[in-house]
Amino acid sequence: MLLGDEWELRNRYLHIHPTEEWMAQPNLSVTPTSTPTSLLLPLNENVKRLVMAIGTKQMSVKEMMSEVGHKDRKNFIEYSLNPAISEGYVRLLYPQSPRHPRQKYLLTEKGLEVLKQ
Repeated sequence: MLLGDEWELRNRYLHIHPTEEWMAQPNLSVTPTSTPTSLLLPLNENVKRLVMAIGTKQMSVKEMMSEVGHKDRKNFIEYSLNPAISEGYVRLLYPQSPRHPRQKYLLTEKGLEVLKQ
């Protein structure tokens, strides 16, 4: 009875049977052809320092911490490494196994562009 055909399933995010008004809205998603250089720069100062420290090398967490000057591993990962990875500046050498014993981190293409600037 609850899942019968007479019930219209609507949600803020999911429209099974969208209304005419919803279908008439223009598609506002526009993909830029080129990324402005101001969008490449990280907003976080910790991420900037990390990108500059890694450079063109592959580094472990311990090596990055000593290069940047952090002593607390938990804070370094929370405030520097994780934002750099989520923003797309740093990537894992072994992404399929994050706890790999020889895990290293290196810059992505986006990170290398920031390094050049």
